[in-house]
Amino acid sequence: MRKLSRLMIAVLLAALVLITVTFILENQQEVTLSFASYSLPSLPVSALLVVALVAGLSVGPLLVMMTAWRTRGPRKKPLSGA
Repeated sequence: MRKLSRLMIAVLLAALVLITVTFILENQQEVTLSFASYSLPSLPVSALLVVALVAGLSVGPLLVMMTAWRTRGPRKKPLSGA
């Protein structure tokens, strides 16, 4: 059972890598992102989307951790030597 689950994880990870590489290779057009009066230098579309993805994947768990910490309070370390 463990071998099967490891194999499935490996296959899914390989598929994810293949999809990501294909996405990056297909989106090489350069664009300039502008907001208000600030504009970034020209970057490939894939670079901007990967940065947005990583930012989103980072912010979500941080918000969940902050909410959980606020509702339960900080975790206390167990007493040692008792």
